[in-house]
Parts: sequence; structure tokens; C-alpha cells
Amino acid sequence: MNISIIIPVYNEVESLPELVQWIHKVISQMELTYEIILIDDGSNDGSWEKIVELSKYYPSIRAVKFKKNYGKSAALNVGFNISKGEVVITMDADLQDSPDEIPALYNMIKKEGYDLVSGWKKKRYDPLSKTIPTKLFNWTTRKMSGIKLHDFNCGLKAYKNDVIKNIEIYGEMHRYIPVIAKWAGFCKIGEKVVTHQARKYGTSKFGIERFINGFLDLLSVGFTSKFSKKPMHFFGTLGLITFLFGFIIAIYLTIAKIFFEAYKMADRPLFYLGLLAMIAGTQLFLTGFLAEMISRNSIDRNKYLIESKIDR
Repeated sequence: MNISIIIPVYNEVESLPELVQWIHKVISQMELTYEIILIDDGSNDGSWEKIVELSKYYPSIRAVKFKKNYGKSAALNVGFNISKGEVVITMDADLQDSPDEIPALYNMIKKEGYDLVSGWKKKRYDPLSKTIPTKLFNWTTRKMSGIKLHDFNCGLKAYKNDVIKNIEIYGEMHRYIPVIAKWAGFCKIGEKVVTHQARKYGTSKFGIERFINGFLDLLSVGFTSKFSKKPMHFFGTLGLITFLFGFIIAIYLTIAKIFFEAYKMADRPLFYLGLLAMIAGTQLFLTGFLAEMISRNSIDRNKYLIESKIDR
């Protein structure tokens, strides 16, 4: 299999026929074998029924339907797991990503040797309420990751099969796939300016909560990638500093009690600050790390209820 096209679908029934026909036309001209993997993320507008209908005319379609809406990361993760293509391309289902970009993305992976190529929607047709937070998000991610991409969240990306088989995404982590791939050892990451088209059908699924969750997930990705193998470098240092701060206060109060003044140590607020710092320092050795490790290793994190499936 040469190419796998993975498309998360959430209430995009109107755009699906045009999108599938467009993809089929483009890849047929390339004379390559391909599959279109449609992941219905709990749509309630008839998208699944349309996918079933399309699968009768396009044998290249494989599809999975979630029982409920799990989010884009969940859809992509399932698509990654079942894909068979040497090159995997992801795109959105709303027709804002152009299938005409597929040949160039494929060549950048196969001929130029990139591990991952991310699209850059240099000219966008989104409202300011979406473009301004996106610019801030991209700037922050560039600074934190050191990856020189302009558009981390572009849905149009291409990957070597090895990349998507060796990374895992959940929550809102689809925004940080280039970051996750880099920290997994896939460092040849490229960028291509792609056409961004105005939305033709339906409405945007973007909300302010996704912007907030995205930054929280960036902190999570950064922490787990850097400290999951050496957690005491973070928690141990922070806990030690906090504990020593409290211990120094306790030593000072003890010396003051013995040599300088007679008072009840427990009457001084500084005593409770020192005690609290020592307790907090001890807790920092374990609490945050254990919570994050439990989350990362949960067997249910990527467990989805699949209602229906089309496979070949």
C-alpha cells in the first residue's frame, strides 16, 4: 500500500461526497495504491450513513464509527493504528484542506526523505477569533519545542509509516504531533505552504475551550517527554529546595529559642511556614509524578467504543 489518507469526521455529511471524489481523482492520476480511512467521531448528522453509501462506490474506503464523540486525537490515533500505507496523510473533512496537495506531500516523504511534513496555511480564511489564538499558540510551541514550523495545528500533514506507528496521541495532543515525533527521535521535519480554502459546508468545531486545553496539553507533552524517564530531576530538585527552605526556618527558630529569646515556638507564624514547606517538599517527590504516570499508563486512555466498522 503506497498511501493511507486518514480523515476524522464529525458532522460533515455534506462535504464527504465531494472530498472522497476529489481524493480519488488526485491519487488515481498518481497511479498508486491507496486507502481512505474515515473515522466517524460520533457524528449525529448522517455522516456514517453517507460513509456507508460511499464505500459501495469506492472500494478504497475503510471506516470506523465511534459510539460517541471522543475528539480529533482519538480519531487520528485509531487511524494511525489501522493504516497500511508507506506514507500516511491526514486531512480534515471540511474541504478546507485541498487533496491537490497530496502528490507534493507524498514526494517530500518518499523522495526527499522527510519523516514528517506539516502544512502551513499561510493565507487563511478563518475569523480573527481563531487566527489570533492560533498565532499565539504556534509562537509558544515554536519557542518551547525548538521546531521551526509556522502552523503546528494544520490538519494536512504527511508522515512516514514508522512515525505514526511509534507515537501515541490522546486528549488534544494532535496539535503537538511534530513535537511528539521529534522527541521520539524523528527529527527530519519539514513544512509546505498549502492552500487553505474557505469553509463550504457546515460550521467550525473550534471553541475557546480547545485553545485552553491545547496549552495545558503542551505543558503535559513538554513535561512527560523531558521528565518521564528522570522524574526526580524535576520533582527531586523542586522538593529538595522547598524542604531545605522549611528546614532552614526550623533551624533559625531553634537557635533563636535557645540562645536569644524565650518564647513559645508554636506562637510564631514563621514556625508554621517552615513546617508547611518541609511537608510540601516531601510531597513533591511523589505526588505530581505519580499522577502523571498513572494517566500515561492507564489502559483505558485509548479505549474507544466502536459501534460500526468497514474494513477490507
